[in-house]
Amino acid sequence: MPSLRPIHNRLRRLAGLDLAEFFDTAIERWEICPAEDVEILPGIWLPDQIDHIAQTEFGGLPDILAQMQGNPAEHTAPTMAYRFRDVDFVDGVLYARGAERHLRQRRRSGMIYPKPRENLGGALYESWIGNRWFGNWLLNDCLAYRLAEAAGNPVTSAPARGGHTARYEELLGMSPRRIGDVHFDELILFDDLKNNSNRRARAQENRARLLNGRKLTPLPGVFIFRGASGDARILENEAEIAERFETEYGFRTLYIDRHSAEDMAEACGAAQMVVGVEGSQLAHGVIAMAPRGTLLTLQPADRVTTSLKLLTDCWQQHYAMVVGSGTASGYRIGWDQIQRTMDLIEDKRSKNSS
Repeated sequence: MPSLRPIHNRLRRLAGLDLAEFFDTAIERWEICPAEDVEILPGIWLPDQIDHIAQTEFGGLPDILAQMQGNPAEHTAPTMAYRFRDVDFVDGVLYARGAERHLRQRRRSGMIYPKPRENLGGALYESWIGNRWFGNWLLNDCLAYRLAEAAGNPVTSAPARGGHTARYEELLGMSPRRIGDVHFDELILFDDLKNNSNRRARAQENRARLLNGRKLTPLPGVFIFRGASGDARILENEAEIAERFETEYGFRTLYIDRHSAEDMAEACGAAQMVVGVEGSQLAHGVIAMAPRGTLLTLQPADRVTTSLKLLTDCWQQHYAMVVGSGTASGYRIGWDQIQRTMDLIEDKRSKNSS
């Protein structure tokens, strides 16, 4: 018999009826880490950078300013686990008792879907943003994997992939069961986007797994070259900036199409700073760099975001940004702006060490 839940929910929407909140359908919920106050480090940027912002991404200007301000004791919500029964996972969507939760874009457009081919129980750790962006997979979903691992039988709908993704799974000790359309007799999900002490501890556990057995030679910093990879963010003078970081600050340049996950880990794990165009390629640096290191993002004026700061907050690293002139399809950043920002970073480092 086909799964009728997709058409049932669609008919409810056509009738103007709201769907239930997915987490409200859980039969059990429990705290993994209670709410607590945590330190959020302030961001580092030049006083005039606000004037350079033409448009923001993933939040408005007030969100950007609040993130960059930091908070010595920010109240942080708990990490929660939820248990569900009788859940269909069909075409990237979880269906349960008049609710749905999307984990990836649908591939089918029909009204009726085949019945899931197997029944199982498991803990699902993937997310919509992790399925969309590599950086969120590495820095969010791979943290939630540790929770799924502890709960038993971690599962994911993400297909096996090659390249950096496959190698990170090996280095982080991840061996999930990969699923298609299935029926869950029992399913566990997590609310795990709050940077409390439990999540921060798992971040350091993943860093330790990644760097286990590696000899790290101290390095002033690395520049992770983005080029034309991923969604367009074309820093027109990126090569010039990378070269000047090498010659003036002793940085090493890494290229995501040339260097392995191990290369990235060994360099970034030994570095005091990671620099590059804002984007998922910088996740290679965040996961490996030590606490109190600094991530410096180079951003176009029409796509300013602090998405990566939410992640450096978890890894307890400093976050800095420089906003350039132009748009994501082509922008430039003057070296003088970078130098003055580097002076701010060095001043912050000197005060912290004194």
